[in-house]
Amino acid sequence: MSLEKIHVYHTNDLHSYLGNWPKVVSYIKQQRKLHNLQKEDMLLFDIGDHADRAHVLTEGTKGAGNVALLNEAGYDNVTIGNNEGITFPTEDLDSLYKDAKFNVLLANLFYENGERPAWAKPYEIHHLNNGIKVGVIGATIPFSAFYKMLRWKAVDPFELLPSLIQEVRKQADIVILLSHLGYYDDLQIAEKLEGIDVILGGHTHHVLQHGKNVKGTLIAQAGKFGFYVGEVTMSYDTSLKQLVSCEAACVAVESIKNDGQTEELVKKWTKKGQDALKETVIALEEPLEVSWKEPSPFTKLLAQSVKEWCGAEISMVNAGLLLKSLPKGIVTKEDLHRVCPHPINPCKVKLKGSELKEIILQALTDEMVNLQVKGFGFRGEMMGAMIYDGIEVKAERLEDGLLHASSISVLGKPINADKIYDVATVDMFTFGHLYPSIAHAKDKTYYLPEMLREILAWKFMKTTLSKN
Repeated sequence: MSLEKIHVYHTNDLHSYLGNWPKVVSYIKQQRKLHNLQKEDMLLFDIGDHADRAHVLTEGTKGAGNVALLNEAGYDNVTIGNNEGITFPTEDLDSLYKDAKFNVLLANLFYENGERPAWAKPYEIHHLNNGIKVGVIGATIPFSAFYKMLRWKAVDPFELLPSLIQEVRKQADIVILLSHLGYYDDLQIAEKLEGIDVILGGHTHHVLQHGKNVKGTLIAQAGKFGFYVGEVTMSYDTSLKQLVSCEAACVAVESIKNDGQTEELVKKWTKKGQDALKETVIALEEPLEVSWKEPSPFTKLLAQSVKEWCGAEISMVNAGLLLKSLPKGIVTKEDLHRVCPHPINPCKVKLKGSELKEIILQALTDEMVNLQVKGFGFRGEMMGAMIYDGIEVKAERLEDGLLHASSISVLGKPINADKIYDVATVDMFTFGHLYPSIAHAKDKTYYLPEMLREILAWKFMKTTLSKN
């Protein structure tokens, strides 16, 4: 038996949370040095959502800072997540990896005409010691409706992978899938598709301390925000030409010393991001105050802006979307990013009056106002009160201590239970369980790629022009 050790390191879902990144890179550099001394092979992959526009480095540099960080760490391949894929405008995603020193692996994203973008490959074959060949495939979650709006065509990976795995298997001794599909899809792939040795996952932020073996396929995932580096150690028998063992671990980086070079690079690109966002949007004559518990000037402005942008009759947004007030004086793009960092887009949904009333009553509850939301693009501290434009809710707190709606009017008339209303709101309400009536609505229109802060900038500029 002649065994070769292969060490595979992987990260996923950093979301531009850069506090841990110098530790992550420090550990990677340390391990690379060790494996070089031991003459062992090492591969390094990122599984997507590295770039998140909630951070000024990413927003201001259009992701170029993230690519520079990946370059410096020496990544071999990356795939993209939904944060790269559907929060960047089409042109920005098309140029995101122009300076990358690694190949982007992405089998299931195409232009509208069916052509694959030049910056992406479906797979790559890595040639290691003693002739071992490792085939690596990349796939991302196909939010088809969103990609279509951005002039991309996202294909269901379950359609592409069977033939692609066979193609790669003919050329490689070991096959790895970089999957930003989520843990539950990874389980399905391992159950149904043969020929993959390792699935390195992301999107669902699972910490799989020792991986999960499903029908001989090892699934690994390393949480989020760079708290862990995933490591898969493989032993390959070159005489038998087979993978003998495959073990996974998640290494916590909390106690690891920061890499100084990486710290400086983070500072450099953060400064570039800040400088790029110094453009003045408006000079406020009065401060715009924010309250999360009740209507305030700034949250009312957001509701009005979203309604106008979507061309809707009425609108509703949660106050927690605005993190801080804006003081009197110059407001820059950086200021808007600071107070509204979420990668959230507006949308318009058709709702019956009965459904709208149900949402309004649910939004009044203390539980919903104080809800700490995780995911759906939300980067705030609490949901906050629901703020309306075109809807008036009269509420009073009764003896039970709860708020109750004494009357609800829409455009000056009592709400009509059977009428269909055009309601502008935010896309996070269409996902998951926050407001089931919105999530289950059949008629929804999304507005991409502009984020809420860009719609606020549009509203400010429109206001300035009207004054002049």
